[in-house]
Amino acid sequence: MNVARILATKGSKVITIRPEQTIREAIALLSQHNIGALIAMDEAGQPVGILSERDITRAIAKNEHIFDQPLAEVMTKNVITGVPQDDLRVVAGTMTERRFRHLPIMDKGQLIGIISIGDVVKAQRDQYEGEIDTLHTQILAGEA
Repeated sequence: MNVARILATKGSKVITIRPEQTIREAIALLSQHNIGALIAMDEAGQPVGILSERDITRAIAKNEHIFDQPLAEVMTKNVITGVPQDDLRVVAGTMTERRFRHLPIMDKGQLIGIISIGDVVKAQRDQYEGEIDTLHTQILAGEA
């Protein structure tokens, strides 16, 4: 199973923000869309950072007056991205080892989606449940 399968179910809508927008604006977007991360895009429409709830929490722990600062000061700038063909086991391993929960998906230089570790776990769970159901059916058919 690959990332494209998740995007086919989840869709490709990605909420983005500009790096010069404020942390306050970012928090409003996160809350409004009930999401955990925003992709910061430059003028050319390319991702230049990602801002997660975790980034905001860490920044507040250091300075509780960050709300009017641009998110460029807080966002993660070295964005790891995936492609639709990436295998979910590899993606899950990378996200776990590198300790991040959101992966922007790029195709031909364009942002086409974002997946979360929750999306990956759900897709894997659904696959395993399907395999269990198939095996269960085969076992019952063999007993008849």
